[in-house]
Amino acid sequence: MSVAPVRHRRHALRSLIAPGLVAALALAALVSLGNWQMARLDWKEAIVSRMAARIHSAPQPLPPVGEWASLAPLDYEYRRVALVGAFDHAKEARVFHAAGGLMREPGWLVLTPLQLASGGQVIVNRGFVPLALADQATRLGGQVAGEVRLSGLMRAPEPRNPFTPADQPQKREWHVRDPIAIAAYFELRDAAPFTIDADEATFPGGWPKGGSTNLKIANNHFSYAMTWYGLALTLLGVFAVFAWRRLRSDAR
Repeated sequence: MSVAPVRHRRHALRSLIAPGLVAALALAALVSLGNWQMARLDWKEAIVSRMAARIHSAPQPLPPVGEWASLAPLDYEYRRVALVGAFDHAKEARVFHAAGGLMREPGWLVLTPLQLASGGQVIVNRGFVPLALADQATRLGGQVAGEVRLSGLMRAPEPRNPFTPADQPQKREWHVRDPIAIAAYFELRDAAPFTIDADEATFPGGWPKGGSTNLKIANNHFSYAMTWYGLALTLLGVFAVFAWRRLRSDAR
């Protein structure tokens, strides 16, 4: 066997080392992203399953004040509970709600502290009102006085992100459901670190409209995972063709 073909073959193989390493790193990254999306899929399916079980259950008593600080969101999110207390409409807050989900127009979620008969206060998301009904004077029929009984879903505070607009407490306007910030502004004592989304048709007068909880959770993680895995297979195919052409060229 001639020495020249062997040298050419070795040269061709060495020329594939650098692009091969780059391709291997890219392949590992793509597969890792696919695996991460599959893990996210399991996490999201667990949330959807837990939510479905809780929203259809009968209302349970609200945990007592002494347990609130130790409650973890995963343990109570979407749990249906029953409440008895009186609203403090003078400390109403509004959280902006963009059009989407159950609402076809932008508006406000009306959050009102409820002084519980059992002690403590919890901020109740009484429901949605359009922008034109932000002022309490435009919906006096919904300002329920005295003791009320209602049911709703326990909700964890909404997280903020770098794009969340600044709240304007002096206007009673917030951009996330933040019970801690709202309670601090109104100087509420023994306030719950969670909110309650009131069930539908809880209040007279038509507004706010209860049942505003968006129960449709997007779950596209499987398609995302298949995209990353598909890109990984494409990369393998492209590199195989590249290597074959490089070896063939050097052989000639």
